[in-house]
Amino acid sequence: MVIPVHDVNPVSRTPWVTYALIAANVLVFLSTPGIADSVAGGGELARLCRLHAFMDHYSAIPNELIHHQLPRRVPTGGVGLGPRGPECAVGAPGYDKSPALSVFTSLFLHGGWLHLLGNMLFLMIFGNNVEERMGHVRYALFYVVCGYAAAYGFAVLNDGSTDPLIGASGAIAGVLGAYLVLYPRARVWVLVPFLVFLPLRLPAWVVLGFWFVLQAVYSSGRAMSDAGTVAYAAHVVGFVAGMLLAMPLRPGTPPPPEPPGLLFGRKARPRQTW
Repeated sequence: MVIPVHDVNPVSRTPWVTYALIAANVLVFLSTPGIADSVAGGGELARLCRLHAFMDHYSAIPNELIHHQLPRRVPTGGVGLGPRGPECAVGAPGYDKSPALSVFTSLFLHGGWLHLLGNMLFLMIFGNNVEERMGHVRYALFYVVCGYAAAYGFAVLNDGSTDPLIGASGAIAGVLGAYLVLYPRARVWVLVPFLVFLPLRLPAWVVLGFWFVLQAVYSSGRAMSDAGTVAYAAHVVGFVAGMLLAMPLRPGTPPPPEPPGLLFGRKARPRQTW
């Protein structure tokens, strides 16, 4: 797979929402129980038990999204003694969980540094231009809607799954779909692994089109991936949702006007037409 590193598509104003999303994802990751423990040290089993309990509480779980039934026993975050020795303890949930709200919280959860940094790289490269085209408020709403579409789309296809669904990639896939619609001819610098990483400058439609085809192939089960726990179907649904939502803003149509008033503490600037 090609790795994007930069797009030749400058923006005329600061993408505050994109920066805020990146900052929020990093802060949540660093404060996640189990992740923070690994930085400070501590027992491996105890750390994993705390991490599993946190993820189970705040992640989106397909079975819960479709059937709206919470499990009777969940990880408690503690360590118990099982038939084969110490293991993560389970018990009755000590919290009330809203499946619909868990989709939103799951957008800010990541399972490791590679998961986080990969998502934030794509968001940084492609999110700023989509935000400029849509405007701050609409872009923020667009991001969340794509995340919900990806999560529920995956849940419909995997309604019996009880595996936690975490990560911003469903929403970011929507950003990629919008970028493909809005800037198909923009040039993107990528690294192509071929013995060594070769830098190439390719059109966005090639880079993002290849990315989408790869996700679709993996989601269909026609190919094997090393990352067996990746929710490829969520990427496909999020990408398609982003494309459809961006269609009214495709090149040749003027962007919608910003709502009057202050946005993020600053007066809204007039929009340019394309």
